[in-house]
Amino acid sequence: MFTAVNPILQPDPNYDRLKEIKEFDDSKIGVKGLVDRGLSTIPRFFIHPPDPNADSSTRPAPPSIPVIDFSSPRSILIDQIRDSASSLGFFQIVNHGVPLQSIKHLLNSIRSFNELPENEKMSFYRRDMTHGSAYSTNFDLYQSKAASWRDTLQLRLGPSPPDWDHVPGACKEAIVEWDKEIVQFGEELMALLCEGLGVENANVLKEMSCLERRIMAAHYYPYCPQPELTAGLTPHTDPGVVTVLVQNEVPGLQVKVGDEWVDVEPVEGAIVINIGDILQIMSNDEYKSVEHRVVANSFKEARVSVAVFFNPSLQENLFGPLTGLISPEKPANYRQFTLKDYLKRFFTKELDGKTLTNYYRVSNAEKNI
Repeated sequence: MFTAVNPILQPDPNYDRLKEIKEFDDSKIGVKGLVDRGLSTIPRFFIHPPDPNADSSTRPAPPSIPVIDFSSPRSILIDQIRDSASSLGFFQIVNHGVPLQSIKHLLNSIRSFNELPENEKMSFYRRDMTHGSAYSTNFDLYQSKAASWRDTLQLRLGPSPPDWDHVPGACKEAIVEWDKEIVQFGEELMALLCEGLGVENANVLKEMSCLERRIMAAHYYPYCPQPELTAGLTPHTDPGVVTVLVQNEVPGLQVKVGDEWVDVEPVEGAIVINIGDILQIMSNDEYKSVEHRVVANSFKEARVSVAVFFNPSLQENLFGPLTGLISPEKPANYRQFTLKDYLKRFFTKELDGKTLTNYYRVSNAEKNI
């Protein structure tokens, strides 16, 4: 059905990549379906060109990704979150008050859905988010240079919920429960981030609607027979304010620290936090949005992760560096923009690299005008 040869070894000028992608997409079987068919080699549209800058031996490198105890005294907690957000842009939180059972329930339900028989999943396979829910392989399948080895259930959780009739029953209850937990946690986290910036109003992000537009991406990374040729998720930065993620025990998530990729080791019950591009802009570069990726899964057990992206809901409002962070000594590094324009630019490109912060950045010449 699909061409399973390495184009690096066997180039074929007659290969119709778009046709093969469409055949795969129309089959609605997802990557899991390819694995279930026992493929020993991956279809060529999943094969990524070699990275000339890649280190042949990816390995953890200091500093490690911090694990922060949310039950620490508030002053210590603010300092630790600020330091992590300013340097690495990534950290894990434990003792956060969200029940471990809720996290396990969510991850297990996502796994259960992905491991249903194909005929039970196919009715949910779509790219159209009209009903607030879509299940597919790679939202940028047709825009990317190469597909990545994962299937994703994507949901709009806020400001209005999805049409629950179009959400898989296997994970509906767990998602509803998780959204309630994560909104409460997200509000506290954003207040701590604001206090770390030293702004007068710790609720400014909440008041700017940054808790309201929530998108969930539940990723399922099955075993890949040729993980060295593809990726689970290509290097990118997140476009929103803050991303809140939970993952099962199968590793794969990595963060770019300097020139090295550092593993985000799974910690049971931990919530992984990373700063998004919008918060880097709003913090006027005090906080860092950094590249991260997921390597293709070489383990027989599937990797499961669930990310919730917090974004502002007021799409016509102007966003830019917070006024309390701008002074003659430290002028704004970014020009203002509407969220509508920002998201349009994000969703018309493939998931690759970090371009949006650079697009809105003010040049040194502009600062001196």
